[in-house]
Amino acid sequence: MDTLTQQHSAAHSSTGGTHESAVSAVSWPAIFAGAFVAATASVVLAALGSGFGLASVSAWPNSGVSATTFTVMTAIWLVVVQWLASGLGGYVAGRLRTKWANTHTHEVFFRDTAHGFITWAVATILVAAFVASAAATAVSGGVHAAATVASGASQGAATAAAQGAGTGGSASQGSPSIAPYNIDILFRSPRSDSSANTADARAEAARILANGIAAGDVPSADRTYLAELVAARTGISLEEAQKRVDTTIAQAKAAEVKARQAADAARKAASEASIYTALSMLVGAFIACIAAALGGQRRDLHA
Repeated sequence: MDTLTQQHSAAHSSTGGTHESAVSAVSWPAIFAGAFVAATASVVLAALGSGFGLASVSAWPNSGVSATTFTVMTAIWLVVVQWLASGLGGYVAGRLRTKWANTHTHEVFFRDTAHGFITWAVATILVAAFVASAAATAVSGGVHAAATVASGASQGAATAAAQGAGTGGSASQGSPSIAPYNIDILFRSPRSDSSANTADARAEAARILANGIAAGDVPSADRTYLAELVAARTGISLEEAQKRVDTTIAQAKAAEVKARQAADAARKAASEASIYTALSMLVGAFIACIAAALGGQRRDLHA
């Protein structure tokens, strides 16, 4: 038994042992070429889809496609973009990769699909970097604009504080931490003064309504005060003023509900867009693998 083992080892050593190629199975030049092709195709198709999308919607009522139709169109176009771009990039990578001699067919198929997947991954990173760069540029512009507005607001606040100090309002230095609505309650008169400034009355009414909507409803004491304020400023009866107050509050509540519904619809749309994007990317990865295998077969066939 030992003799047979020694003979086998000798024969194995005489043939040089197991030989492995010193060249990597990964053809990076082909991968990068396919990735740049896929990334470029993605940008072009995305721009084309944006044009189609903007052409299909309209700011005018009862014009253009609905939100549901637009969402479906966006999902379909995302799949089309990934399908075409990934397929083109994977096929290019498969055709340009180095031919593997003396390699089993199954191994060649695996390497081709792996090249397609790597091509898709590199292209995805390139597109993500491009989008992130564009978003960073937009955000930096927004931050600059916000800083400008904040600077102007701070200057205005400083001027107002100086004016308050000049009129003897030293106690107003602590007022920014107190809601203006609470300040209005402190100086609320039992009877509305008809000689009060109309602008001040409107501002106080707006603060009362804003506080009520934020709290969920306007308290009955505030409703009564608003009715008296409206009656004093307009000369109508208290009953008519109360009707106006109730109608205004109902309209404000309806607007608040509508705004919340719009925000919830935007949240759902963003969630659906994320899901559609992920699914389309999975489709793109699969198509890139298949296209690379097809390109590799065509390359070996004509090599």
